[in-house]
Amino acid sequence: MGILSRMSTVFKAKMSRLLDRVENPHETLEYSYEKQLELLRNVKRGLTEVVASKKRIELQAGKLKQEAARLENQAREALSLGREDLARRALEQRSVVLQQVQDLERQGAEIEQEQQKLEATEAKLRAKVEAFRSQKEVIKARYSAAEAQVRIGEAATGLSEELADVGMVIERAERKTENMKARAAAIDELIASGVLDDAISPKKDDIEQELAKLRSGRSIEDELARLKKEVSQ
Repeated sequence: MGILSRMSTVFKAKMSRLLDRVENPHETLEYSYEKQLELLRNVKRGLTEVVASKKRIELQAGKLKQEAARLENQAREALSLGREDLARRALEQRSVVLQQVQDLERQGAEIEQEQQKLEATEAKLRAKVEAFRSQKEVIKARYSAAEAQVRIGEAATGLSEELADVGMVIERAERKTENMKARAAAIDELIASGVLDDAISPKKDDIEQELAKLRSGRSIEDELARLKKEVSQ
C-alpha cells in the first residue's frame, strides 16, 4: 500500500506539472467565469419560478376570496327569503373556501421567505461574480504582460546568441585576413631576396653553367689587367 500510495503521489505530481505547462490562464479564468455566470443564471431562474409561483397563489387566493364573498351574499339572500337551510349550506361552503384561502396565504408567506432568501443569495453571488470578473481581467492583464516580458527576454537571448555568432564570424575573418597578410608579406620578402625567383626559374643546363663561369672568369681577368695597367702608369 505504501508503494502504491507513493506511486500515486508521484503520478499526481507529474500530471500537475504537465497540466501547469499546458494550462492557459486566460482559458481557465474564462471557463471559471462562465461557470459562475451559469450558476448565477440558475439562481435567477429559480427566483423567477418562485415569484411566478407566488403570483399564481395570490391569484388563486384572490379568486377564492371572491368565491367566499359570493357565498356570503348568497347566505344573506337566503336568510332574507326565509331559507335558513340554504344560508347554512352557503356559509359551510364559505368556511371551506376561507380555509383554502388561509392555506394558500400560508404557502404564499413561505414562498415569500424563499424569495427573500433567493434574492439575498442572488445579490451575493452577483457581487462575487462581478468581483471575480474584475479580478480575472487584472490577472489576465498581468499574465499577458509577464508573457510579453518573457517573449522579449527570449528574443533578447536569441539576439545575444546571434550577435555572439556574428562576433565569432568577424573574429575568424580577421584572423584569416591577418594570416593572409602575413603570407603575402613573406612572399614579397622571398621575391625581394631572389629566393623565390631562383626557386621558380627554370634550371640552366650544365654547359650554360660552365659558360657562365668562363664569362665571369674572363671578366675578372679583364678587370685585373685594366687595374694593373692603371697602376703601372
